Amino acid sequence: MADENNTDDKPELEDAPAKPRSNTSLIVLFVGMVVVLETGMFFFLVPSAEQVSALAEAELIQSVQEGAEKAEQEQSDENQEIEFDLGAFGETFSPIETERSFRVELKLYGLIRKKNRDKMTKEFDAKNGRLRHAIRMKIRNSELNELTENQLGLLQRRILTTCNHLLDEDLLLGVGFHEFQLIEE
Repeated sequence: MADENNTDDKPELEDAPAKPRSNTSLIVLFVGMVVVLETGMFFFLVPSAEQVSALAEAELIQSVQEGAEKAEQEQSDENQEIEFDLGAFGETFSPIETERSFRVELKLYGLIRKKNRDKMTKEFDAKNGRLRHAIRMKIRNSELNELTENQLGLLQRRILTTCNHLLDEDLLLGVGFHEFQLIEE
């Protein structure tokens, strides 16, 4: 009978449901690996405060330089010299020292800053008659040798001075001739 008890006990153990294996150690191991991995990423991949401030400073310097370059470009665009048409003139005159008649035909332009274009247009329209009269008088009062190609600088300076004197501000930086002809009649 003792043998029977032993054999009876064995089938009971085999028929009994198996206890589920505990996976807590695997879960703890997985969570631990995730924590270690995140900590490693934090220390190696996330920049330090000094690196962040250095990057921010570099970006700030770059943006300031770009702003300065843009402002400088705008400043240079405003100060760029452009031509302003002062008109065409055809004057007939007789120099004092001769009996001959001459005709001067010229197209005159003035150099102004781009930022002063509107101001110059407004003043030129308001004072067009006075400016044209003063330019004609400078041409007529010139001597014959001043109207030769080599001496036009004197006439240019006289016209520039007279025009700037008539304008509210010295808007003209210089004057020049698109065309110039001295014809003996």
